[in-house]
Amino acid sequence: MTHAARRLDDPLDALPGLSPARRDLLGKLGLATVADLLGHFPREYQDLSDRRRIGELTADTLQTVEAEVIDITSRNLNDGRVVISVVVNDGGEASLEGVWFNQAGMARRFRFGQRVAFSGKPKWYRDHWQMTNPRVRELDGSASDPGDGASVVPLYPLTEDLRLEQLRPVMRRALELYANAVPEPLPLRLRQEHNWPAAAKAMWDVHFPANVAAAALGRRRFIYEELLVLQLALGLRRREMRDRQLAPKLPTTKQVDAHIRRLFPFELTDDQNAAIADLRRDLASDRPMQRLVQADVGAGKTAVAVYALLVAVANKHQAALMAPTEVLARQHHRTLERYLAYSRVRRRLLTGSLSPRERQDTLAALKAGEVDLVIGTQSLVQDGVAFARLGVVVIDEQHKFGVHQRAKFRQLGVDPHYLVMTATPIPRTMALTVFGDLDVSTIRQLPPGRQPVRTRWLDEAKRADVYGLMRDGLAQGRQAYVVCPLVEESDTLAAPAATRRYEELSAGPFRDFRVGLLHGRMDEAEKADVMERFRTRDLDLLVCTTVVEVGVDVPTATQMVIENAERFGLSQLHQLRGRVSRGPVAGVCYLFANPPTDDGQERLRAFVRTSDGFDLAEVDAKLRGTGELFGTRQHGESELRLASLPRDADVLSLARRDAFALLQEDPRLAAPDLAGLRRLVAQRYGRTLDLAEVG
Repeated sequence: MTHAARRLDDPLDALPGLSPARRDLLGKLGLATVADLLGHFPREYQDLSDRRRIGELTADTLQTVEAEVIDITSRNLNDGRVVISVVVNDGGEASLEGVWFNQAGMARRFRFGQRVAFSGKPKWYRDHWQMTNPRVRELDGSASDPGDGASVVPLYPLTEDLRLEQLRPVMRRALELYANAVPEPLPLRLRQEHNWPAAAKAMWDVHFPANVAAAALGRRRFIYEELLVLQLALGLRRREMRDRQLAPKLPTTKQVDAHIRRLFPFELTDDQNAAIADLRRDLASDRPMQRLVQADVGAGKTAVAVYALLVAVANKHQAALMAPTEVLARQHHRTLERYLAYSRVRRRLLTGSLSPRERQDTLAALKAGEVDLVIGTQSLVQDGVAFARLGVVVIDEQHKFGVHQRAKFRQLGVDPHYLVMTATPIPRTMALTVFGDLDVSTIRQLPPGRQPVRTRWLDEAKRADVYGLMRDGLAQGRQAYVVCPLVEESDTLAAPAATRRYEELSAGPFRDFRVGLLHGRMDEAEKADVMERFRTRDLDLLVCTTVVEVGVDVPTATQMVIENAERFGLSQLHQLRGRVSRGPVAGVCYLFANPPTDDGQERLRAFVRTSDGFDLAEVDAKLRGTGELFGTRQHGESELRLASLPRDADVLSLARRDAFALLQEDPRLAAPDLAGLRRLVAQRYGRTLDLAEVG
């Protein structure tokens, strides 16, 4: 194969000398092409540059010693383990012992008088230095060294039966043959400004660095490239939605503002008023509003959404509110019915549980313009739905949908204004990525009089005490939740299931109370019936899954038990906790959990420590990462492979600044030196973000 013919999408079979067995092992890591292999970046690096004489060693820091083998022994311990001991000396008085447990084959790697390098963290044992499982490099010309004699050894994610010393030669051969085929999308001006190495050199530095600094710079360069492409895609989407489309102008007069405010039985907070000022300014323009309102749990985002919906109606346009579940859609419908009880606004509910006749009647009324305001689920973007004059779309809990839902309203032939809402506070890095094409309004203030929730993390021995406190509360006319991570018992997961817990509680500790069961496998009519019974206080205790995570508003529910709390993310726990203390009585949330990891324990400690959803979002992002960005993996689109948003926040800011500058200078990325970036944007995000210009 000639150099010109080499392509990164060549299969691994194109690498000379790669055995089928080795190829299959690489396949277990998801590596099928040369591009996959070169993109398999190290998870960390081992710096072996600290070389010392044995007499100069210090405990518990990574050091390297070059010495001669003077003793090799193998012995069996009473517990059946085998210990291999290899003693080396560098001509001084002190010796160093390398120790391996249950690795009998290690003894065959050594011979008396052989020169070797041991790298590890030594400790003083009896009368000599000792390293457990040191990295070994043979200094007599042997090719078995996984570090190729380097001072910095990359450590990769591996799979069973694939060792580092097997991967390294394959990676080196791939770089020798294909490094020059690695595309260079970054224009020279950006590389010079940030001192980024060229793509081919950076790839060598990532896999075979001369030192730790070179490895870090090479990796950082590719992280920047990945984030720059993402920010360019979001900037193009933002421009396409703003500059290429026209939406109806929906101004808010003083009379309309006063009329809407009279509908609320409370004073709006300063944060709510600031968000309303933002959306009033957006709606008055003929460019489609693209705004995200993020609010802490209970901070009143729904009132802001209602304001936007009613501005559209006041301007004789239709408005739509889309929720991720029927439970939440019905909750919004009840809220609006309460606000609009004496209003002439014509409103409908459109969900999957409507009868065929009810659905057809609602669709006909929407198309004829006989409905001003519709609340629904994804049924709002199904085939057959048409609006007469749609002005505003509010999408609640955007992260439950994925990015494509907003575009579906455009497919209905309209360009409305969009307001996206979430009560799951978003880390700053996520706000700049997932919602990077949106303007952001933030509501942190809680309404006056809102009671804080006390959170207690308890061990199993306290369960009877908790049930006693819950019974006392129920006897006083309050209500409670017990949240379980599973619907039914699992053979593989040791966690309580809602169905089993419902049976236990209704027949045991709460047999004198009315206990209900709610989970996601019930049909919509059943779920709606159970929620209505709980809301109207026909049920005292609700055993449920996370179907109550958002939107459920029962002011008399003041206590919650969350089973196996370690199985939930922080944002999900925060949402669940937000279901209590929605009335005048302060609520309490009890956690039963036994996290097996340090991260899991830190997550729960943070949850107990603060009720600020924005603080918790940052903690969650740092501990858990960010997961999928756009909810489109089913479409085969790639997610971030290298960047970690919390860790690489500074690179994200840099990439975002540069992306905006490039688009300001060249809105279509048409310049010849931007062709590589344009191509990557189209490949990675053209379909995901509906980028017509680059797709």
